[in-house]
Amino acid sequence: MDLIAEARAVRENAHAPYSGFKVGAAVLSDSGTVHRGCNVENAAYPEGTCAEAGAIAAMIAAGDTRLQAVAVIADSPRPVPPCGGCRQKLAEFGGPDVKVTLATTGGLVEDTTIGALLPGAFTQSDMDGA
Repeated sequence: MDLIAEARAVRENAHAPYSGFKVGAAVLSDSGTVHRGCNVENAAYPEGTCAEAGAIAAMIAAGDTRLQAVAVIADSPRPVPPCGGCRQKLAEFGGPDVKVTLATTGGLVEDTTIGALLPGAFTQSDMDGA
């Protein structure tokens, strides 16, 4: 399964008329299914959707609930990590050891984990006893 290729393909569908910065993401769920997402901008900037959030939403809509791996690709000089909000979203559905592959359209690739991207993630256990 080439998650980078999946992310690259869906990136072409991104709606980025304001920034021109297209991002694609693909997540592999525990069922073995790949779910894809791309960024969708909106004239009211805070109302846009990140590629990672779109892929997670597609995963949940399909009935899957756990991540095994993630890939994100953008046309940038260096591999671009997910924003802070998407890091928390990834942590919600995958453990700290889940592999995250960051890539550029030019071929640079960097592997990391959800835990490295978001140490000290807020989790359900933080609400125990609340």
